[in-house]
Amino acid sequence: MTGFSIGTRGSDLARTQTGHVAVALTEAGAGEADTQIVRTEGDVVTGPLASLGGTGVFAAALRQKVLDGGVQVAVHSLKDLPVAQPEGLVIAAVPERADVRDVLVARDGLTLDTLPTAAHVGTGSPRRAAQLKAARPDLVIHGVRGNVPTRLRRVKGMSVEHPDLGSVGRENEGDLDAVVLAGSGLDRLGLGHLATERIDPHVMLPAPGQGALAVEVSARTAAEDSALRNALTVVEHTPTRLAVTAERALLATLEGGCAAPVGALGVLGRNGTLKLDAAVVSPAGSRALRRHTAGEVRNEGQAARLGETLAQELLAAGAADLMGTTDA
Repeated sequence: MTGFSIGTRGSDLARTQTGHVAVALTEAGAGEADTQIVRTEGDVVTGPLASLGGTGVFAAALRQKVLDGGVQVAVHSLKDLPVAQPEGLVIAAVPERADVRDVLVARDGLTLDTLPTAAHVGTGSPRRAAQLKAARPDLVIHGVRGNVPTRLRRVKGMSVEHPDLGSVGRENEGDLDAVVLAGSGLDRLGLGHLATERIDPHVMLPAPGQGALAVEVSARTAAEDSALRNALTVVEHTPTRLAVTAERALLATLEGGCAAPVGALGVLGRNGTLKLDAAVVSPAGSRALRRHTAGEVRNEGQAARLGETLAQELLAAGAADLMGTTDA
């Protein structure tokens, strides 16, 4: 058995996610994994993600590595992938989704409701910032960058020892009352216990694709490497694939990028009915549109049409203006 090469970013979360996928593919018969760390533009350039072109900056170098043949497989957080699929690459597997919710990690066990007036909360996501302001207009939102431990260290009083990450934060080091992160990332790092609240999607809809991973290969590898192709089939989770297909089709129809203030969540029931919720919120959180739909979905084409239809409803209600407004 020849095995396969798999690329990952160097962050703790990226390496952990890639490790999970590598083990799953090996157990499914793809052979042993040769893991290679790839440095991306998002890892070396400072500044807000939106000004860098959105979170797609994290994916570009990995994708190029696959296209060049440097690695056979790349693993991405699906919410970080632009909705336009590059020629020559395919998302060959979408494993079962983890917790879709955003989580609050706050000092003193505080929740979104119990944070004091004018509390300082960090997030690098315009979507999270807009929905935080909609729920709590008094909050002072700070842009934050960096890996999960770096963001956790911003929370006042945060101090925890992790067997792999070492010390996360030191007493009195932080300057924020709380940060908001994806629950799935925190869980995959074994830090889920630090969440002081898992925010209900009725309050904060997640990003399209949040909680899901995308396993990407070249079209040539998908066609020619039967062992890897068969293993990818085992890793694939169809209900997750259909749900995120609807979410990403909605985002594409809205012409929103990864950093747009758009939330979406699809859930496929056992009867084949996909329920899809979506929200578009103005940057300052003062105005919001929320719509939902449901329909029978048996394949990706039907899932995409469901997302496109809901996006058209949002556009008809003024979503385009809402995304571009400055709340002046």
